[in-house]
Amino acid sequence: MPPAPLPNPSSTVEDYLMEIYDMMRAGRTVIAARLTEKMGVSAPTVWNTVHRMQRDGLIEIAETKEITLAPAGLRAAESIKRRHLLTERLLVDILGLDWADAHEEAHRIEHTITPRVEARIMEVLGNPTTCPHGNPMPGIDPATRPKTAVLSAIARPGDRWEIDGINESAEEDHELMSFYQKNGLVPGAGLRVTEVAPYNSTITVAIDGRDVTLGMPAAENLRVVVEPPAVASGAARVRTARR
Repeated sequence: MPPAPLPNPSSTVEDYLMEIYDMMRAGRTVIAARLTEKMGVSAPTVWNTVHRMQRDGLIEIAETKEITLAPAGLRAAESIKRRHLLTERLLVDILGLDWADAHEEAHRIEHTITPRVEARIMEVLGNPTTCPHGNPMPGIDPATRPKTAVLSAIARPGDRWEIDGINESAEEDHELMSFYQKNGLVPGAGLRVTEVAPYNSTITVAIDGRDVTLGMPAAENLRVVVEPPAVASGAARVRTARR
C-alpha cells in the first residue's frame, strides 16, 4: 500500500519537523527542552506545538519524553529538509549568494517551494546530492557517502585531509560560517595539519599556501574524509589522510 498523502503542515510545524529531523540525524536525543532552546520560544509554546504534532500523527512521544518522528512526520521532515538544501544550492550556485548567507536566506524561502518548483530546481541543478556546505540530501544512499570524522578528533601534525563539509548545527552560526568561507574551508578543499596545540585548544592548518588557526568550535564542526564511499557517486571525493 502506498504511503498516505503528506499533510500540509504550517511553516511553524515544518520548522519543528526540520529541527527534530536534524537532531535525530546528528544522533541527538530530541526532548522538549532542546526544542525550546533551538526554536527560541517558551517551554509551554513548544509543548503545545508538539502535542498538536502528536495528535496529527507527525511525531511520537515516549514515556521518557523523547520525541521521534512518526512515518508521516519523517516524510514531511524530509520534504522540507530537501527544499531547504535545494534552496541553498539555488542561492549559491545560480544566484551567486555568499556561501555563508545561504542557510539563513533559505529559511525565508523554503516554505513557499511547491513540488513542481522543487522538481524543476533539482533538474536545473543537476540533481545535487549535498547542500553547498556538504550535508547530504534526504534519501541519499549512505553507501555513496564517504566515512568522515570531525577534524578536532583526529588531527595530527603532518596529516593531509579533504574537507567533506560543515556540521549542520554550525550553519546557524553566521560568524563561524563566514570564517570558514573567508579561509577557504569549504567542501572539496584540501588541508594539511601543521600544529595541534592542546594547551590553548587550537589546531593550525595550511590551506592554499597559508596557515589558518582554528579554535575548537571551528575544528569540532569541520568534517574531513577518512574513507572513500563504498559506492562511487559521480565525481566522488576520495582523498584521505596521508603522512
